[in-house]
Amino acid sequence: MAEGKSTTTRKTTTRKASAEKAAKDAAPADNTTEAKSRFNAALEEARAGAAALNAEAGVRAGAYRDQVREKGTGLVAEAKTYGNEAKARAGELAVEGKARASDALASLGKIMADSAPQIDEKIGEQYGDYARKASRSLQEASAKLDSKSVEELGEDAREMVRKRPGTAIGIAAILGFLVARLFRGGRG
Repeated sequence: MAEGKSTTTRKTTTRKASAEKAAKDAAPADNTTEAKSRFNAALEEARAGAAALNAEAGVRAGAYRDQVREKGTGLVAEAKTYGNEAKARAGELAVEGKARASDALASLGKIMADSAPQIDEKIGEQYGDYARKASRSLQEASAKLDSKSVEELGEDAREMVRKRPGTAIGIAAILGFLVARLFRGGRG
């Protein structure tokens, strides 16, 4: 019986040692599993937080985009309004300028026609005829200017520049000189 007891004791001791070893082995396994579980949970929480931040950033970006779009649309509409007003005003000024130029040519033609008899008496009939021809030319130019629209005059000017660029540059230089003299004369 002593031998049976010792075998039982050995079995019990062996079982205890195996249970302790299993407990030791299980404890690190349980700790590792628990750590992995906690890490995965933290990782999932971080992913959810990032997704929430991403969604909030998308909403805010959309709101800012809408604000910018509305502001841009308003600015474009305002610019178009100013552009249309400027275009209309430029058209009005062009028509007014055309009328003034036409009146000036007609007045100059009338003055030349009125002075032709005096030129006949003082200088000679040949020079009086030159004055009458110049007067008729100015009157015709005034009538042509009156009969054409501003757009037609612009097209005529472009055509003249295409055909005779040197002449156009010369005329522009002379007009620039005259305008400069007018403004300089107004100051001093």
